Amino acid sequence: MNVEYFIAKRLIGAKEGNNRLSRPIIRIAILAIALSVAVMLISIGVVKGFKKDISDKVIGFGSHIQITAFSDNNSYETKAISENQEFYPSIENKEGIKHIQVFATKAAIIKTKDEIHGVILKGVGSDFDATFFESNLEQGEVPIYNDTLTSSRVIISKKIANLLELEIGEKLIMYFVQDPPRVRKFVIAGIYTTELEEFDNLYVFGDIRHIQKLNNWSTDSVGGFEITLNNFEDLDEQTKMVYEKIPYNLNAQSIKEINPQIFDWLKLQDINVNVIIILMLIVAAINIITALLILILERTKLIGILKAIGQNNWSVRKVFLYNATYLIAKGLLWGNLIGIGLCLLQKYFHIISLNPSTYYMNTVPIHLIFSDILLLNFGAMFVCLLMLIIPTFIITKITPVKAIRFE
Repeated sequence: MNVEYFIAKRLIGAKEGNNRLSRPIIRIAILAIALSVAVMLISIGVVKGFKKDISDKVIGFGSHIQITAFSDNNSYETKAISENQEFYPSIENKEGIKHIQVFATKAAIIKTKDEIHGVILKGVGSDFDATFFESNLEQGEVPIYNDTLTSSRVIISKKIANLLELEIGEKLIMYFVQDPPRVRKFVIAGIYTTELEEFDNLYVFGDIRHIQKLNNWSTDSVGGFEITLNNFEDLDEQTKMVYEKIPYNLNAQSIKEINPQIFDWLKLQDINVNVIIILMLIVAAINIITALLILILERTKLIGILKAIGQNNWSVRKVFLYNATYLIAKGLLWGNLIGIGLCLLQKYFHIISLNPSTYYMNTVPIHLIFSDILLLNFGAMFVCLLMLIIPTFIITKITPVKAIRFE
């Protein structure tokens, strides 16, 4: 029989101490742990939600990896490369590669009766994966392009549609600044919105054949290849693999290299959440240490009696560690209920809204996974118990004679 656990259980059964001093201290300690855990869970959920949502949106516009020709300028127009590349089959069948598609981009100006707006026409082909835009479609549909006929149907963002007062089914005139200048008429098939204003204000998606004709390319010439991965965590490794397989005149860039400012900003959020977690752990630890010290002082006579009947210092310390573990577990339980509950409310009811021009989304995102919750709870329990070992040293200084006579 575990004597220490039995005694601790009896102490816990005494409603966490009937003493007027210990009762409020213990309740404050439990509340502090609960609030600390709730704040940590919410912080992790929000930060991971931001990172996931924004990463998914940026990847939706440009995939994980882009293969293009080397260029000396920073223009939005891609240089022609052949669609028939020797590396294509070896990369396509590689483990971790989800999808490969061709693309090309060309700068253009949309002109309406009252407005002018500069855009990038991104041409895609029959292999275009429209999953991202279908999930972010406001109106209409995403056109399906084939390899035989050139389609004039395009999709534009809600930002562009509102700015130029355009609607589904309307004609869209684009001017391409080249020698000689050219004009193309398109029909709006769909309107999407991602709240990623930097991209929504810029991109129009259409048939790659238009760009091939405008640039006088052959039908097997494209601006590059976009590669989608199964797992974002493999991005750096897969980018290196792709770079090693392509010829010397082509370049492979990850989405983090193409949009460093966005991913650097997302990386900074990890620092914020780490600071919050450390501060909350300190708050929880201080409160549980205070509660434990109060319990020890309150049970000084019990400590003396246990020592008098032969219990060693470590055995007596274990009694109070079991007791503190119960208090920590109770705080963790309430903290999880509060934290996860608030996260679920925000996730499904979008209680807190945001300014899309600043945060790239109109509501606070939440992304919590079971492993994060488990790790946070075990980490909080471990840190609190580790810090509790030190204050229990006070028990070793208590002598049976003085403890029994303690008032």
